Amino acid sequence: MIAPVLEFDAVSKAFGGFRAVADMSVSLGKGEILAIIGPNGAGKSTLLNLGSGALAPTSGDVRHDGNSIAGQAAHRLVHRGIARSFQITSIFPGMDVAENVRIALMARRGYCRQFLWPAHRLLNDEIEALLAQVRMAEARNRLAGELAAGDRKRLEFAIALAGSPSVILLDEPTAGMSADERALVVEVLKELNERLGLSILFTEHDIDMVFALAQRIVVMHQGELIAEGTPQQVRADPRVREVYLGKGHRAEM
Repeated sequence: MIAPVLEFDAVSKAFGGFRAVADMSVSLGKGEILAIIGPNGAGKSTLLNLGSGALAPTSGDVRHDGNSIAGQAAHRLVHRGIARSFQITSIFPGMDVAENVRIALMARRGYCRQFLWPAHRLLNDEIEALLAQVRMAEARNRLAGELAAGDRKRLEFAIALAGSPSVILLDEPTAGMSADERALVVEVLKELNERLGLSILFTEHDIDMVFALAQRIVVMHQGELIAEGTPQQVRADPRVREVYLGKGHRAEM
């Protein structure tokens, strides 16, 4: 059995009288790619927020490498090695690709306090290496705000990798992309998983993308876990077809 790197232990999150996540227990193994799927309002993004420090659980525990991180601030979890990428990319659109990565590296190293240093000379080799890992080396001088959706997302991956994470949480990583862009993002994530041993937990509505990338799938409905298993097991689960995929997807699965 794969050792867990991130665990949600009977976690619940309530907003007033509404429980967005209800007694969820699921773990992400070291070096694993795990997808969370479910209809809108199932609680997928809330669960990611609990894992990244954006939210504190109402009850239950969240653990990283066996240590409780429930309620810890997001910036502290970044330093523990947990990175988060949101559905809307978070980049500096007025800067070029390389400068976006340089700022992330400088912040991680504490160089941002050294205002008199010639920043454009810093960390060039590491910038090149990170951009190469996400297949963005040739775009280093392009303005970030002019990138296509798939390129912006891969730049965001490079920024996340600047913190040397062991875990990355992705919320709808291929939203708004063309089929070719989605395929490239899947390839890049597979490469990062295989080469770096990066553990990836992601939510996604695109079922084809989920089955192309995930090694294991968790299905949520109304805040609860209703199914868990390999893509083949989830594909064959009648309740998953009923509450999420719908009867119209039966032939496609």
